[in-house]
Amino acid sequence: MIDLHTHTTASDGRCAPAELVARARNAGITVLAVTDHDTVGGCEAADAACERAGIRFVSGIEITAIRLGGDVHVLGYFIDWKSPALRSFLAEQRVRRIERVRQIVARLALHGIELDADAILQPGLDDSTKAAGRPWVARALMQAGHVATTNEAFDRWLARGRPAFVPRSGASPEEVFRRIHESGGIASLAHPGLLGHDEWIGEFVDAGLDAIEAYHTGHDGCMTAAYVSIAARFSLAISGGSDYHADDSHGAATLGAVSLPTEHFDRLERRHQAGTRQL
Repeated sequence: MIDLHTHTTASDGRCAPAELVARARNAGITVLAVTDHDTVGGCEAADAACERAGIRFVSGIEITAIRLGGDVHVLGYFIDWKSPALRSFLAEQRVRRIERVRQIVARLALHGIELDADAILQPGLDDSTKAAGRPWVARALMQAGHVATTNEAFDRWLARGRPAFVPRSGASPEEVFRRIHESGGIASLAHPGLLGHDEWIGEFVDAGLDAIEAYHTGHDGCMTAAYVSIAARFSLAISGGSDYHADDSHGAATLGAVSLPTEHFDRLERRHQAGTRQL
């Protein structure tokens, strides 16, 4: 099995890298990518754990780009996670994430909910490889007794259109593609069915997109087939994975439940080796 979309405690996952790899081994996964949000902080530990477990590790990341005020998630694969240029860019992303959490906490205060922003952010302030985000606020809301679950926190307060939602700021998709390429990787559009803007894919291809994530927990069989067809039309490679967080607030994704077919992984790897958008 091949799972190219997972998260660890370096961002908003609930498993430390070594625990994620242990679960992957138990699930029968043979190729694993860690794709934490806007950080490569889990890559080194996951790589080492994969080597011990006999799993092939693919260095990855999920970078949040912004277009028309909304999030566009871009997966980077085969990246050089030690790249100084990439780390500098991610440091900028980290600052934006920290400021967004502070703004969310301020909005909650306007509704009578007092949370300690510094306490929420402390793991990220102590460790610059950790990426802060709304799930940290959701857990704080739950721990303080304001909601029963993190899902309720998003539904009542943190999701788009809710009282404490703060739009994200960040780089454009075009810049994110470029940053991934500069780090030696290839760029794949994450869960396009959840993005809901298929009309953008052609523009993204012109800007350097290499692949799309056709296989994803949030895609049913018809959606997967549609994105496989779109990939063929634009000569894109295909990625796929479970989007596993070990956290119910991110849905019921099961590690390894979505497996990228071997032929698509081989094509993805050839795309990387060719260093071009044409195979």
